[in-house]
Amino acid sequence: MKNEIKFGTDGWRGVISRDFTFENVRWVTQAVIDYLKKENLHKKGLVVGYDRRFLSREYAQEVAAVAAANGVKVFMGKDFVPTPAVSWGVKEKGAGGGIMVTASHNPPKYNGLKFKESFGGSALPETTTLLEEILYRRQQENREPLFTPFEEGAGSENIIDYDPLKSYIAAVRNFVDFEKIKGSGIRVAYDPMHGAGCGTVGAILGEAGINVTEIRGDENPGFGGVSPEPIDRNLEKLMNMVATENYDIGLATDGDADRIGAVDGHGHFFNSHRILTVLAKHLIEERGMKGHIIKTVSGTAMIDHMARKYGLKVEETPIGFKHICKKMLKGGVLLGGEESGGIGITSHLPERDGILVGLLLVEIMAVKGKGIYDVLEEIFHEFGPFHYDRIDVEIRKEEMEKVRSLLENYHPGSIAGMKVTSENRMDGVKFLFGEKSWLLIRASGTEPVLRIYAESDSPDNVKKLLNEGKQAAGLKD
Repeated sequence: MKNEIKFGTDGWRGVISRDFTFENVRWVTQAVIDYLKKENLHKKGLVVGYDRRFLSREYAQEVAAVAAANGVKVFMGKDFVPTPAVSWGVKEKGAGGGIMVTASHNPPKYNGLKFKESFGGSALPETTTLLEEILYRRQQENREPLFTPFEEGAGSENIIDYDPLKSYIAAVRNFVDFEKIKGSGIRVAYDPMHGAGCGTVGAILGEAGINVTEIRGDENPGFGGVSPEPIDRNLEKLMNMVATENYDIGLATDGDADRIGAVDGHGHFFNSHRILTVLAKHLIEERGMKGHIIKTVSGTAMIDHMARKYGLKVEETPIGFKHICKKMLKGGVLLGGEESGGIGITSHLPERDGILVGLLLVEIMAVKGKGIYDVLEEIFHEFGPFHYDRIDVEIRKEEMEKVRSLLENYHPGSIAGMKVTSENRMDGVKFLFGEKSWLLIRASGTEPVLRIYAESDSPDNVKKLLNEGKQAAGLKD
């Protein structure tokens, strides 16, 4: 039903045909257009892009049809593109905003809309709240969205063919130090997970003389039966390939290529905490960049230790890159990152970019002349080891309410034999045990899943914390 449309951690998503329908796409698009008119941004136009999910092109055409019917010029993507390219397109065109049709890393049955504001980043929390208010008010007043069939506007002055990918690739190429990469001989395997990043990493690195082997680059709206999230359980093929065929690094991006995952030269998964840490070290030490570092509540404690060494400030936000983006726009921020693989560098865009970050990992290896895990070990040698894991449990709405009720009054003195030194209830419930260990329990903002996260100085402690987290939430093994 229309009145159940809610924006989550990044845009609005729903199950195709049940929640995510052409009718609801029109309603949400109209709310975005009403917002642009309210902010006097509608005359600057709207960039529209889409990924490779089921019906994404058709949903994007529906978005364009509503915008054009409202007299808003649409810069319409000619083919699927990564979300960061749409964000870059908003910046390049000086548009009032952008809409990307994607459900990001969610399972294949989902689709969604991400709204990018005029600064080229995720819609801020206050913006999504306002969009919901505009949408509900319009529904209450029974004012249907304006709509003209896409075919009538296509190719006219209202809907203009636009390919943001070319200028986006040029921007990424300018940011990455290709002179350092040239001649390095680094062997790269890339897994776009059937998503919108397909072809980009190979095209960019090919100009630096680096051969990239791409897997799962074909179009598959079902994503081969795997959610296009670049985490270890979804990247077995890439990990095996790197390990057995002597690649130096494996890179993976999610369905719309704004999230990054990696595999080190040993074929082991290199999670986003490690990526953020080695990236921050590189930008600070090798590039001489400074600024605050922003992490979400599920972010690694490694960053805090390293930032203290450099005299930099670390700020923590709720989960969702829109919260990081808000900090970036205030100035003085070097980069920000999420546990989910969303990492952004402010001087490029106030937006996460899996492709850019993946290329920077190759740059780091070229500069250091060593594997990415060896770079991480330098950090471990200085600050000690950090280990992390996460478990996801599908859970019904009524069960989620029971979990929230249980956790609301849960204030343990210790968990898994570790003393609780503080609690953080910014987003979910987070228990901290000194400076290296923590446990977080929270509901996903994009699907009916309870997530339990833990970090500690040993894999055994992480496992114990996760098991205790499940028990605290009242979940059975």
